[in-house]
Formats: sequence, C-alpha cells, structure tokens
Amino acid sequence: MAEYIVIDGVCTDGMSFDLCSKTLTLEKAPQSVHDLPVWSISWEDEKGCATEVHMVPRRIYRDPFRPGDNVLVLCDCYDEPDLGSGENHGGPAFFNTRAGCDAVMSRAMGLGDDPWFGMEQEYYLLDVRTRQPLGWPQDGLLGKHDDAYFCSVGAQKSIAREVVEAHARGCMYAGIKFGGINSEVAPSQWEFQIGPCSGIQAGDDLWAARYILQRVCEMYKICVTFDPKPVPGWAGIGCHTNYSTVATRTKPGGYDAMLKQIAKLRARHHEHMLSYGHGNERRLTGVEHTAGINDFSYGVADRSASIRIGNKIVEQDCGYYEDRRPAANMDPYLVTKLLVETTLLGFAPQINLNGQARHKEQLLPGMVP
Repeated sequence: MAEYIVIDGVCTDGMSFDLCSKTLTLEKAPQSVHDLPVWSISWEDEKGCATEVHMVPRRIYRDPFRPGDNVLVLCDCYDEPDLGSGENHGGPAFFNTRAGCDAVMSRAMGLGDDPWFGMEQEYYLLDVRTRQPLGWPQDGLLGKHDDAYFCSVGAQKSIAREVVEAHARGCMYAGIKFGGINSEVAPSQWEFQIGPCSGIQAGDDLWAARYILQRVCEMYKICVTFDPKPVPGWAGIGCHTNYSTVATRTKPGGYDAMLKQIAKLRARHHEHMLSYGHGNERRLTGVEHTAGINDFSYGVADRSASIRIGNKIVEQDCGYYEDRRPAANMDPYLVTKLLVETTLLGFAPQINLNGQARHKEQLLPGMVP
C-alpha cells in the first residue's frame, strides 16, 4: 500500500495544515519514486470549480502506520496535460510551491553551493472538543507564565509526552532526518527538529513529519495547531530555520560570509515576511523573545533578534545562523527558497525597508503601510 500525500495550499481550518492523502495498492514494493505511477485527485481550481490535479511522487518514506513494505509517498501537484501532448501531467498547480523551490535549489547546486537547513517546528496539542490546549482548565487560563515548563518533567507540566514520543519514533522509522524533541514554554506546547538537510529535502522531511504528527494525533483523538499565537498572553509558536552555505561553513571567513548574507536578508525583510506564515504579526510583537514584524536585527546569542548567531559559531568562525522570523505554520518550500534566492542568487528587493512596494504586493496586517 502506498499512501500518496499532497499539500493543500488553498484550504485551511486556521489551526493545522490540510494535508490530504489517499491509498494506492501496488503489485510490489517500489524501490524508487520512478516505480510509482502519477495519480490524480479531485480538487478545486482558483475559481472554486471542480477539477483534477495530478500527484507526482517526489519522495518515499516507510509507513510507520502500516509496517512492512508499505510506504508514504510525498507528492506535489500538477495540472492536467494538454490533449495530445503525450505527457502524464501539465505544469505545476497554482498552489504547488515545491516546484519553484526545487528549481532554486537546483540552480544553487549548479553554481557550486550546497544550502543546508535545520527546522525547529513548534506546535500546541489541543483538546478535540474544546479546542483549548490539552490539559489546561476549561476557561483556558493557567497560572503564571514563566520558564517552569520548558524542557520540564512531570504530569502537571509535560502534557501528552506519549503522543510526542510516538511521533518521534514514527518519523525515525519513516526515514525522516529527525533531530529531536523537547517540551516548550507552556503545557501542551512542544517542538521537534528536522535536519540538517540539504536543499529540497528539508521541506520534504518537514512536510512528511507534519503529516505523521497529524496522523498520530488522529489516533489519540486530539488536535494539533500550528497557529502562530493560539493562546493570547502566552508566547507564540514558530518554526525557526537554521541555515548555512558553503561559505558560512568554511573557515577562515565563515562569520564574515554570514554578515554579508544577513545584510542581504535585511534588504528583503518585508518580502520574506509576506511568505513566513499567516498571522505571524500576532507573534512577532517585539516581546517574548521575538523582534517586531517591521524590524530586522541580528545578534550573537540574542533570542530576541530576527537572526541569531551562536557564541560557538563566532568562536569557530564558521557554521550556521538561525532565522527566527518564520511562524509555525510557514511553508518550508517558500522559506528555504527565499533564503537561497536572497543570499546566493542575488535577488533584488521589491519592497524597501520602509515597507513601500515597488510593485503591487499586499503587506501583512501590522506591517508598515
């Protein structure tokens, strides 16, 4: 059995991702994506009209829910081919962000670089009936907000650890490059890490891990949310993205290479914010270890900066830096694509630092008009 997984970039319930899947029974286990057929699924186009899109297999994972030869198949979606073209699919569907990301990664690789990414995915577990964080009082209120919950132990602090452990084991069984887990600064708030991965694999592995998390929550009859600010008054949730290139990983000079790349990120800050997650303005307020959505900063060991560089990185003069701006519900294909475009491919800013668009891009709520 092959579970074809696709990402719906149009519909959302406001909390999680509409990851869709359907099962295809095969005669034998596939050895690569080339052994899998292009399949179709019913969809809605940009005008809301019913249509079909074609699911093109891109990466195979072992299926942790059906052990044995069964697989998860991460796909991206394409329009129907032109009649008589002889092709098995047309161009990328309007919500397909993977195709553009893959093209940018291939271009960077062709220029001799090798961008690496590590994702820190935060999320909240919710009660399926109340939609409040799991284990919280029904009125949604909790005691003093402090650091007592971060990496904590105990039933009153670390809620639903068995769900988090099941997810971690499922991801490792699947073959995802799974970095680790930890509880976060509120009960039922958790984090897992993906990477480091090279190029397009970072986005693929994060989407596959998100799918497995939602399937695990389905088994436990609970919900998961990636909303950037699910609980007012408590810290929001992000998906910090650690990033390095050949230049930043090479010493001497790796730290100077980072500073040059960060200057380029500053120039395109507003454009990045447009693709760093819906509702991110509710999270990036300048408090609770965040920079303001209109502000760009960097610092060494500064968790309130837009870009953080670790102390050891400066000492070693090489390594990676952390983009702390992406929200928990960001699309990793868009975020990693933007980082490579800006730092390696020389894309010029289309929105200046005063938030004025050179074309007709719509600014997010809370951004400088």
